[in-house]
Amino acid sequence: MSAPAVSRLTRLFLDAGRPLLMPYAVGGYPDPGSCLEILRIYREGGADLIEIGIPFSDPLADGPVIQGASQAALRRGVRPVDVLDVAATAAGEGARVVLLSYLNTILAFGPERFFERCGEGGVLGVVVPDLPVEEAAGLQTAARARNVDVILLAAPTSTDARLARIAAAASGFIYCVSTTGVTGARASLRADLPEFVARIRRHTDLPLAVGFGVSTPEQAEEVTGFADGVIIGSALVDVVARNERLEEALAEIGRILYRVRRMPSLSK
Repeated sequence: MSAPAVSRLTRLFLDAGRPLLMPYAVGGYPDPGSCLEILRIYREGGADLIEIGIPFSDPLADGPVIQGASQAALRRGVRPVDVLDVAATAAGEGARVVLLSYLNTILAFGPERFFERCGEGGVLGVVVPDLPVEEAAGLQTAARARNVDVILLAAPTSTDARLARIAAAASGFIYCVSTTGVTGARASLRADLPEFVARIRRHTDLPLAVGFGVSTPEQAEEVTGFADGVIIGSALVDVVARNERLEEALAEIGRILYRVRRMPSLSK
């Protein structure tokens, strides 16, 4: 029996020769046009992948910064179709894009229709933070038919048996949650984070990317010592929330990404 084909998303990690940088943005925040400008700065700043979150009214995995941005986007009328359009535009401009969507959004949109739009728009994968591995098969079938990966998450509290089950079902990469709780910048990372990633590594050859709480260049460098990718979210979304003028936010984001990109593991 031949080995399963390597997905486009997995191939990005394999071909890079170094860990990948994946900044996160709330789709359509502060508005769709400004969001596209932010995504362009991400690309110019050296993003290998860009994660775009679809705003949701009850984002269980997100802390106050991303929750606030999502609520602001929803109040402005941003809907999933708007974020799919933003993602397609970014991908058309050369960005490698993954989405983050809560399960209710996909079910309300219709899984077949949702992943059809993802595939047509060049989206490589979709992170679904509230999708348990036991319920993933249906979505994965719909996504894989459109050459899109459904990205599963693994948490530090997971048993080895559960990590093995997640690894067996996963594709694209595995999103390793760096801490218990919700997203948000933290002063330091868990001391046992390397061992957590090593536990997952024993069950899979897929790339492992770490997110939730990574907020400084030094933390990003620490993570890339033992992971294949690093996701920076709340720290960048907070820049947009703090700056009234988009130009100031873009400049600050550019400076942050420049510092991250100068870290040895990410500058190869």
